[in-house]
Amino acid sequence: MGKQFTTGWGLIGASTIAAEHMIGAIRAQAGHEVVGVMSSDLKRGLDYAAAHGIGRSHVTLAALLADPDVDAVYISTTNELHREQVLAAAAAGKHVLCEKPLALTVAEAHEMVAACRKAGVVMATNHHLRNAASHRRIRELVQSGAIGRPLFARVFHAVHLPPHLQGWRIDRPAAGGGVILDITVHDADTLRFILGCEPVEAVAMSQSTSLARADLEDGVMAVLRFENGVLAQLHDAFTVRYAGTGIEIHGEEGSIIGRGVMTQRPVGEVVLRTAAGETPVPLEHQNLYVRGVAAFAAALRGEGAPAASAEDGVRSLAVACAVVDACRTQAAVKINDPFA
Repeated sequence: MGKQFTTGWGLIGASTIAAEHMIGAIRAQAGHEVVGVMSSDLKRGLDYAAAHGIGRSHVTLAALLADPDVDAVYISTTNELHREQVLAAAAAGKHVLCEKPLALTVAEAHEMVAACRKAGVVMATNHHLRNAASHRRIRELVQSGAIGRPLFARVFHAVHLPPHLQGWRIDRPAAGGGVILDITVHDADTLRFILGCEPVEAVAMSQSTSLARADLEDGVMAVLRFENGVLAQLHDAFTVRYAGTGIEIHGEEGSIIGRGVMTQRPVGEVVLRTAAGETPVPLEHQNLYVRGVAAFAAALRGEGAPAASAEDGVRSLAVACAVVDACRTQAAVKINDPFA
């Protein structure tokens, strides 16, 4: 009896995000199944596979990539491992959906994108917030001129990092920890998506307070200047319990206010404020990860593009790296086009 799926997935990393979001999102696609998982910890891999009904567990990347039933991989390991794993997957002819940030440097991310392009495999970045009904609707409103010319934006993405997600994010610089590569990169991508243009300059200050160690940051405030003149203020943190999240886009003719929308869950509210008053914006919420994997699956079939391309991943990483540099130098940092 032949296999009962058309696209087999291998998980590179027995991660929390895969368990909570991605395994279900993959299985929600007709003909898609998770056939293997790779963890360098033998017991963790076996336990993870058993818990999630995954048929095979591998302790090496080579073993997972050698599996002929694996057509695509989802990479959710620590950030410093992404480059090596993407290059190996491309060499093995596997399609790649990689977590953000794609790498620790823009140069590494470029290398990954080039390898996938040369191998003829689809590569995408798992920037999930693009798939939220709230951000898609905000983008539509901005692009349709509902608030006139955009002038300012504010993103509130200060949260409390739960204990089970702390680990390397707060104490391993070599792994790409810190709030900027973890959260600010999401803000950058979301604003790029909504505004339809690129940031060109960053200023920022960071702090290390109750969580971060080893010279990492657990809070940051930054300002980005976009090529269309919009100034965007970002507030990101691992240390704030009760702020709530949100995004605001302010234009010459109105403002769009989103609350509770910088999240993995399909929740939140959006209102439009103009001379006519304040109007709730109807949203049809759906699972962000299911929508993202659906777009990736369609791209595998040659039907459209992923929600966030590999190139989007490079551009949003370039913004985050500029914020890191701005914090370090205490000077304004130009954000050059990484594909120029």
